Amino acid sequence: MTSASASSRKALSKIAANRLQKELLEWQVNPPSGFKPKVTDNLQRWVIEVIGAPGTLYSNETYQLQVDFPEHYPMEAPQVVFIPPAPLHPHIYSNGHICLDILYDSWSPAMTVSSVCLSILSMLSSSTEKQRPADNDRYVKNCRNGRSPKETRWWFHDDKV
Repeated sequence: MTSASASSRKALSKIAANRLQKELLEWQVNPPSGFKPKVTDNLQRWVIEVIGAPGTLYSNETYQLQVDFPEHYPMEAPQVVFIPPAPLHPHIYSNGHICLDILYDSWSPAMTVSSVCLSILSMLSSSTEKQRPADNDRYVKNCRNGRSPKETRWWFHDDKV
């Protein structure tokens, strides 16, 4: 088990649990368009169905996101990955890892699960081609044995997709 996955299994702090309960209630009352939470009894791991926006390359396609919350959420970003099969996208690896700055370096405690999901849907919607990142095979090979995307040093250089 990697250190990131081990730490993500620690119990949520009281602040994290309260914040997530508030966000979950908001999702139940007013889910963002294009998303459906899958109900589980685990507050620390959410599975969310993503429906591609009409008029985009991903129109009506359905994918699943897995969101794992660390002990100190929202001070620390959740780990967000697509459950394979992940969409074909220049910033989404075949193992489900997502190259999106708000999930790493640009995370802010003011962000919510809803804002993260909307950013991912926006990233999908703005894509002009369905393809894997150029380094997909090498990256996925290096991520064997359960390596977390949070252990990756991402290079955010392409804001066109």
